[in-house]
Amino acid sequence: MSRARVARRIATAAAYGGGGISLLGGAAVGLLLTEARYARRQVLGGTVRQEPPVADGVYGTAFAAAAGIPWRLAILGDSTAAGLGVHQAGQTPGALLASGLAEVSERPVELHSVARSGARSLDLERQVSLLLTEPGRAPVPDVCVIMIGANDITGRVAPATSVRHLSAAVSRLRTAGCQVVVGTCPDLGSVEPVGQPLRWVARRVCRQLAAAQTIAVVELGGRTVSLGTLLGPEFAAHPRELFGPDRYHPSAAGYATAAMAVLPTLCAALDVWPEQRRPGTPRGERLLPVDRAAARAAQEGGTEVSSAERGARRAPWALLKRRRRRPLPVVEPDPAAEPAPGTRTAGARPEGRLGRPNEPVT
Repeated sequence: MSRARVARRIATAAAYGGGGISLLGGAAVGLLLTEARYARRQVLGGTVRQEPPVADGVYGTAFAAAAGIPWRLAILGDSTAAGLGVHQAGQTPGALLASGLAEVSERPVELHSVARSGARSLDLERQVSLLLTEPGRAPVPDVCVIMIGANDITGRVAPATSVRHLSAAVSRLRTAGCQVVVGTCPDLGSVEPVGQPLRWVARRVCRQLAAAQTIAVVELGGRTVSLGTLLGPEFAAHPRELFGPDRYHPSAAGYATAAMAVLPTLCAALDVWPEQRRPGTPRGERLLPVDRAAARAAQEGGTEVSSAERGARRAPWALLKRRRRRPLPVVEPDPAAEPAPGTRTAGARPEGRLGRPNEPVT
């Protein structure tokens, strides 16, 4: 069965409440569980017991006088979204994305993260409720970034169940008026202690879940960025630099790699990423049926998938686009200012401006 058909069956099962298909055969279950237990012991043996830094606050305040009301950016998901493993708030994905969005749009960004370490897709319901219904909460976010899926794989959650919870969260956010960007399931096959054949199986199931997530999100009007194959080879080639002390969560350099991939799509969702408009389908873009686009994106890291629209009607097609990754602005603390507990303010404009591509690359 093709990857596109598998992804479509999972997404359909999620939509209609079915169990979907199993991503693991039964013949090798005993060996795989033994491998998984060994890998888990290896990972937990190196785990640094800490909470992710709190990065909430306003970034790009130098633009406040000219730009007015800040963008409202929310981060949802698991420990990867929260930034577990780094020691400074400015190294978390939320801070990197907020400072990058502020620099590109020349408008301040108010960041709020509800991501939680250990979260599975089931927890997205609680996280969305915190954003939309908690008393005293600020107005609805302009854009939400979700990173989820790894704990569903390690927790052996049925893929259709995982996608169903993600779909429900995206639907609520879209109904509330939020733009949504989802960083799909990462490649757990790149985790250093994971050996064969578990490494091959982990890579396969992560890609299939990522493809199913893409179908569900795009059909609800959101956008996805494939992180699995983008980060997998890079992490496997440079494990000491891109993994943190526990050899499972990314290091500061690893989070920056992921944030650089997500930032252009985040900016495009708010229509602030400059692009050269040309008739037809520009170089570096492809129109495909949604399920085929999702399977292709899972194979090609860093690929953005969004709904292809013709006129006022959304067609059952998706647009694949590979955007150029650019260096992120450095988020430096202001030694003259003491931020309030639990907040982070990027009061100074970062050194060096982000480059702005005028067309995607292949």
